[in-house]
Amino acid sequence: MFKKILIANRGEIALRVQRACRELGIKAVVVYSEADREAKYVKLADEAVCIGPAPSAQSYLNMPAIISAAEVTDAEAIHPGYGFLSENADFAERVEKSGFVFIGPTPESIRLMGDKVSAKQAMIKAGVPTVPGSDGALPDDPAEIKRIARSIGYPVIIKAAGGGGGRGMRVVHTEAALLHAVQTTKSEAAAAFNNPEVYMEKFLQNPRHIEIQVLADQHRNAVYLFERDCSMQRRHQKVIEEAPAPGIARRLIARIGERCAAACKKIGYRGAGTFEFLYENGEFYFIEMNTRVQVEHPVTEMITGIDIVRQQILIAAGEKLPFTQRQIELRGHAIECRINAEDPYKFTPSPGRITAWHAPGGPGVRVDSHIYTGYSVPPNYDSMIGKIIVHGDTREQALARMRGALAEVVVEGIKTNVPLHRELMVDANFEAGGTNIHYLESWLAQRERA
Repeated sequence: MFKKILIANRGEIALRVQRACRELGIKAVVVYSEADREAKYVKLADEAVCIGPAPSAQSYLNMPAIISAAEVTDAEAIHPGYGFLSENADFAERVEKSGFVFIGPTPESIRLMGDKVSAKQAMIKAGVPTVPGSDGALPDDPAEIKRIARSIGYPVIIKAAGGGGGRGMRVVHTEAALLHAVQTTKSEAAAAFNNPEVYMEKFLQNPRHIEIQVLADQHRNAVYLFERDCSMQRRHQKVIEEAPAPGIARRLIARIGERCAAACKKIGYRGAGTFEFLYENGEFYFIEMNTRVQVEHPVTEMITGIDIVRQQILIAAGEKLPFTQRQIELRGHAIECRINAEDPYKFTPSPGRITAWHAPGGPGVRVDSHIYTGYSVPPNYDSMIGKIIVHGDTREQALARMRGALAEVVVEGIKTNVPLHRELMVDANFEAGGTNIHYLESWLAQRERA
């Protein structure tokens, strides 16, 4: 087992990994930018190294600075968290070439699954269902592009092969708009991802976003930890997540979960990962794989009792998974609300000093957050400042516990999206379960008109 791990991230995930290290008796080194000097996890760390000024390009994305910090502190492994360099194959490669263990998949797996075209082809080979679409990147021939679109059927969506986070995609409803959309997306993809390749898929009208959590070790063992429903989204960014997904038959989940675990073995995957699907009319369609721990991992931890971050560390240290698929049990229901420092309805960021912070509590309530009274939320990074997660024996109990938790929480000095969550928890359609990925945006538009 490692004696010392460097955490190459910030915010709540840096604290989350630090806690897992402490539980395993591993010393934690954190890196921080000048903007994060006063962060809780910096104060709690065994060692802390400043790696640069506030802009992430000069700190959390600065590979040489992170590797130097690992060298000077004698860390043995690097945990990348999520975001920043977590899905950067070049970083994983540099970490390993520098003599450290990367707590995540191999650089080859990250490259394979990071390119949407190669990921889709790998999933087709592994028997995982995918969205009908082009076989690989679109050609340059306009007539062939039109032929592919006609064979798929409109509407179609053009996606950047190297895209992610909701960027580099465009929906096309008619042939007249097709070629312009392809060219525009190619230009955007080249600028944003340094990869102009785009591909085409059928655009599903009202799907849900369902994802399957997997764990795979270095000994060709792989399991799935059931599913999460992440359909409550705004601009492709998740707002509320829950597990299990309401209203989907367990036999369908078992079938798709087994295929995901089998795919992990086929591609030689190791560590934690998430297969993301669109789900419509009883069918699953693979869209991408996240080769890292997800923001929403706590809901899966709550319904399985498995510490995913702990497992990431054990897998990286070469240990075998301590359970088989049959030993993993589904227990109750969990819901997570992402708490962001932003206007709850305009979504403008609201950085600044927190003058009062009171975390909710009670049975089945978990809060993952790095904030405290007196902490200043910097303007330089993502607006998420924490997550409230609840667990109940049933979905109804989990909803009731989340309403109670949101009623208790106090954040003063800055704006947060807590009022939005309070409204959504009593929305009749969300209460019923099974809302699609467009529901939240239409709900917000309707609210604005009212």
